[in-house]
Amino acid sequence: MEEQFQVDMDEFLPLRDVVFNTLRKAILTGQLKPGERLMEVHLANRLGVSRTPIREAIRKLELEGLVIMIPRRGAEVARITEKSLKDVLEVRRALDVLSVELACDRITEEDIARLLKACQDFEQAARGKDASVIAKADVDLHDIIVEATGNQRLQQLVNNLSEQMYRYRFVYIKEESQHDTLVAEHREIYESIAGRDKERAMRAARVHIDNQEKSIIRQIRLENESRLNKRH
Repeated sequence: MEEQFQVDMDEFLPLRDVVFNTLRKAILTGQLKPGERLMEVHLANRLGVSRTPIREAIRKLELEGLVIMIPRRGAEVARITEKSLKDVLEVRRALDVLSVELACDRITEEDIARLLKACQDFEQAARGKDASVIAKADVDLHDIIVEATGNQRLQQLVNNLSEQMYRYRFVYIKEESQHDTLVAEHREIYESIAGRDKERAMRAARVHIDNQEKSIIRQIRLENESRLNKRH
């Protein structure tokens, strides 16, 4: 049976924005998979809307790089490539290292307690195996660190990257073998910030992103190999 999208009908948003947000979330969480064709009629039926808001949403998703147009084939979900991954993670790595460095100087005791609670919540989520819950717990933990810097421009930059990061993070988190590593990395980041040890925190932040990059690249290559094997 085909999985149904969760449509959040917001009374303050036009229908086209509701459709866009729904399709965007489906792509970011992997409900709509990389390489999957986006058929207007099919999506309109699934969401119970006309083709017009679907067409508008696809155009906006193309501008965001989440959808690509293929000649004679139409729209499909953009694949996660090594280049796009590295581009995003290079920037995220720099922002995360800066965030933990500033947090070591500026974090309050109250936020240290919140960070510990976020680590514990992540550990509990990881035991539950639900990728959406784990991803949210991961975002919540990193948000506390960025907020602790007190730097609004830094928060803005991280937020601008967050949606693209969510897509890569979701791919990573679905690999259950990485959950113990993530728990240990979060604990290391927490302990170094709580101890206000900048060098340790910055090193932990780099390792955290480096391990994500290695894991996702491995999955991208496996997927590419599988796709090539299917063709032959």
